[in-house]
Amino acid sequence: MQKFEMFLVTRAGLMPVTVKGYLGSVKRIIRVIGENPSEFDVESYVNNLFTSNYSYNHKTNTVLALEKYLEFLGRPTRFGRQRKPRSIIKDTLTEAEITRLIFSAKNARETAIISLMAYSGIRNQEICNLRVKDFLITQNAVRIIQGKFSKDGISEVTPECSMSIIEYLKEFPREDSEFLFTTLVRGNKMGTGDIRKLVKTLGIRARINKRVYPHLLRHSLTANMLLRGADIISLKNQLRHNWLETTLHYANSIIFVEKNLYQKFAPSYI
Repeated sequence: MQKFEMFLVTRAGLMPVTVKGYLGSVKRIIRVIGENPSEFDVESYVNNLFTSNYSYNHKTNTVLALEKYLEFLGRPTRFGRQRKPRSIIKDTLTEAEITRLIFSAKNARETAIISLMAYSGIRNQEICNLRVKDFLITQNAVRIIQGKFSKDGISEVTPECSMSIIEYLKEFPREDSEFLFTTLVRGNKMGTGDIRKLVKTLGIRARINKRVYPHLLRHSLTANMLLRGADIISLKNQLRHNWLETTLHYANSIIFVEKNLYQKFAPSYI
C-alpha cells in the first residue's frame, strides 16, 4: 500500500484527500479479490459492483480506484461508466428550521460554525480548512483556499453571520494563521466527522424531524435563495461552481422550488 500511495502522489498527481479515498477503496477491493487478481476476478468484481444497490458515487469512485491500482500493477484498464441518475434533493431546511438550528447552539463556537455553514454554503472539508485570516470581516465574506477541485474562491455571508464569528473570536482569540475552528479539548484542527456530529446534535436539539447533515445546509441555502428569487449567476458565484450547468442541475434537482416560483409568478385570472 505504501508503494501504491507513492504512485498516486508522484505519478498520478492526486490530492491528499483523493489519495486517502483511493487507498481505502483499494484495501476493500484487495480483501475480496487479492493483491494481484486475475482478469476474470476483476471483471466479476466490477460486475457485482455495478449490479449492487450501492450509490452511483460509491460505484464510480470504487471503479476509479481500481483503475489506478491496475495501472500501478502495470495492467492499465478502463471500465465503462454507468449513467448518472438525476438526483432529487428533498427535505431541505426552511428558513424557520435554519433559525431553530442556529438558536439551538449552546455557545458562541457552535453558533459561529452553524451560522457560517448556513449562510455561506461552505462544504464540510472547507470549513475545517479555514484559518482566521480567511474570514474577511470588512467584506462580510469568507475566502476558501484549495476548495473542491483545488479551487480558491469567495463566499458571501450576512452581517449577522459575521457578528457571530466576531463574538466567537472574542471568546476564543487566536492568531490570523491559526485554524478558525478547532477541537475544544486538544485544540486540534477539526475533522469532517466533528462537523457532522455537531450538525446532527444541533438538529436533534432543534427537534427537526429530518436527517440533518452538513451538506444539507448547502442544499438549503440554494433552495432558500431560489425561493427568494435569486438569479442563477449569483447562485453559481455563491456556491463557487466551475460551470453554470452544475448550478442549473443542482437547482433543478431541488423539489418544490419550481412550484413555489409558479405560485409567485402565475397570472391572476379569477
